[in-house]
Amino acid sequence: MSMPTGATLSNKDARDFLYFDEQTAARRVVVHAQGVKKVYQMGKIEVHALRGIDLSVYAGEYLAIMGPSGSGKSTFFNMIGGLDKPSAGKVFIDEVDIAQLDAFELAWLRCRKIGYIFQSFNLIPVMTCLENVMLPMTFAGVPSEEAFERSGEILKAVGLGHRLTHKPSQMSGGQQQRIAVARALANRPAIVLADEPTANLDVRTGEEIIELLVGLTEEMGVTVISATHDMKMLDKCDRVVWIRDGRCDRIEDRANIDIQVGDVSNVH
Repeated sequence: MSMPTGATLSNKDARDFLYFDEQTAARRVVVHAQGVKKVYQMGKIEVHALRGIDLSVYAGEYLAIMGPSGSGKSTFFNMIGGLDKPSAGKVFIDEVDIAQLDAFELAWLRCRKIGYIFQSFNLIPVMTCLENVMLPMTFAGVPSEEAFERSGEILKAVGLGHRLTHKPSQMSGGQQQRIAVARALANRPAIVLADEPTANLDVRTGEEIIELLVGLTEEMGVTVISATHDMKMLDKCDRVVWIRDGRCDRIEDRANIDIQVGDVSNVH
């Protein structure tokens, strides 16, 4: 796999800050949705955002979630990220039923098991590159010295080892998204959720970020789940899940999909 210049994630770098056992990770389910429904009460009207979704996501998999506006894609994305709880059904994250967790336990799970990459980066502007990556470790109770060292290692792995003291305003959009990727890895998560991670980037920079995410799955065993409309991301993923009208319309292996610019179709 070809990685962007300065952003190579070697096997040694990967195992320095993410512990990955390839044998135990093979086909291990890290996210399991079972009959997931979500109903929002809008006054006297019930809005059925999700109508019963079943899905298993495996360790080290790169999964893309597709769906038009209003399909329930974002709601489902929030469910598997532990940001919301289902009205019915169950969501298991690393075999833990999130519906059974209280607010403290859910915050603990999100902090340590899940890394988030947002479309708009969501970096703290007054903090340096290094401080932004250290922040989740602070919340997780990681000692300052260890957090400092680990943050530097992660930023070096994503190609920003020379920009540790720079603030987000001093960096390009692509560099800011790399900080966001590094921050998502801070607490060695099992899952990274990427919400339209290339939407605000130019084509070339978007491709670099995609390669970086692919590297997470191939070399670190991190499971990446991405909500996207970017055909380039679909081309790199392992499976694609289509959400429509609150249901899982279909799930396809990447090998069975013919992806062309402006069109996605099944291989016959």
